[in-house]
Amino acid sequence: MGKIKTLAGITKIVAVSRKKNKKIIFTNGCFDLLHYGHIKYLQKCKGLGGILIVGINSDRSVKKIKGPLRPLTRERDRSAILAALECVDYVIFFNEATPEKVIKAIAPDILAKGGDWQKSDIVGRDFVEKRGGRVFCIPFVKGYSTTRIIEHIKKVF
Repeated sequence: MGKIKTLAGITKIVAVSRKKNKKIIFTNGCFDLLHYGHIKYLQKCKGLGGILIVGINSDRSVKKIKGPLRPLTRERDRSAILAALECVDYVIFFNEATPEKVIKAIAPDILAKGGDWQKSDIVGRDFVEKRGGRVFCIPFVKGYSTTRIIEHIKKVF
């Protein structure tokens, strides 16, 4: 898949894009069981104007954060689904609990996270703002969450 990149690959793309005066937008998440809320969120991120790079927690990283039964969808599948979205320009994995390494490597002009985050708690906020970048908290679409879907499935089965 042409949209799924390594850290070395994405840093080259970012360098070329900056020479063309394109803004770099970065967001990240597990994106396990991609749903309507995720789609709307990513479209809003893209709407901030620029190249949208989505950092995705690797399977190992998701297990550290969410527990041994997650992710439900493997990283290969999650990345392919994200890459298939028109609003997503590139996807990159990270194995760590946070995307700090990726953020420092690409130095995005815009850092976006979902509405469940306080701006002060967003990983990479200080780094991005010190470089003159902006940080946004994008409101969620009410009623949509992976946890809610999992709970519903448990009730049904």
